[in-house]
Amino acid sequence: MANTFINRHGYILIQLLVLLGLLLLLCQPLGWDIKLPAQFWVKQAIVFFLWVGLFYLNMQVLVPQFLFQNRVGLFAAAMLVAVAVVLLISQAADSWLNLPELMNQAFNPGGNDKPVKAGLHINPVMLLATMLVLGISTSIKTVQKWQKDAEIRQSLEKQRISTELSFLKAQINPHFFFNTLHSIYALTMINIETSREALHTLSRMMRYVLYETQAGTTLLSKEIEFLQDYVNLMQLRLTDKVTITFDKPTPLHDVPVAPMLFLPFVENAFKHGVSALLPSSIRITICQQGQVVELDVRNTILPEKRVVLEESSGIGLANTSRRLDLLYPGHYTLTVTEKTPENEYRAHLTLDLS
Repeated sequence: MANTFINRHGYILIQLLVLLGLLLLLCQPLGWDIKLPAQFWVKQAIVFFLWVGLFYLNMQVLVPQFLFQNRVGLFAAAMLVAVAVVLLISQAADSWLNLPELMNQAFNPGGNDKPVKAGLHINPVMLLATMLVLGISTSIKTVQKWQKDAEIRQSLEKQRISTELSFLKAQINPHFFFNTLHSIYALTMINIETSREALHTLSRMMRYVLYETQAGTTLLSKEIEFLQDYVNLMQLRLTDKVTITFDKPTPLHDVPVAPMLFLPFVENAFKHGVSALLPSSIRITICQQGQVVELDVRNTILPEKRVVLEESSGIGLANTSRRLDLLYPGHYTLTVTEKTPENEYRAHLTLDLS
């Protein structure tokens, strides 16, 4: 809105400056050491209003109707006709005001020269000035349209990104709840009391998803608390074969971050990195240096479990990668290592929130 206000008033100022320039051009004879007849200034006033009319006729009619509609031939013809009309009216004004004779008397007072008759001739200064008026008005209208088109494209791009982000978030939330409810359902078969605790934790997480994620950003502390609840929820159904480590930044400096941005990496580790029979581990580390936040998630690679970012089942990771592209272009690095020397799958995200 502010840019539109500035652009609108900026173009008005440019038009006023152009009209002032034309007026100064026509008033230049005031500096001559010659007494000019009143008819000369009547002619200058006529020329000024001709130029003003031509200026706005070209801006409001000729350029939009012909040039912007790719009717270049008609536009060029209309320009030539406009120049010819201005020159003819100027010549008619000279004859009507008997200006050639009066100007000859002004420049040769008391002379015995023969009377000067008005004839058809092209005044090069008048021609160049008229073409300049057309050129300036065409340039202003073209730049104005280019800027308006750029604003429309920018607005459409923002709407597209906003729609895509809403779509991605709408996919992530049901995906998260589906997996979590599936885990709690499995837990009810083993321990009713523990499953009640899990439902309480899930209700707290649902409040976060329903209320905290509606805005574009949330606080880093709340996002970490949400991850902690998720880890606690997942631990309820795990055996002693699984070791989980969650390291958080101390002290924590709150900064705004996109909600549910870290969850898919942690969720992916629990999905592919735990086993009820084999020893496995998950290590989650969040570090912070000023406005830069790093997330490092590692999980044991288990036999016959393969993690690929582009898998159709990995909708959370794929959507998160796309969200990062839209929300933090050029401000993040995501490194995915399929197999480290320690036989681990690793996802490392560095996010600059400045």
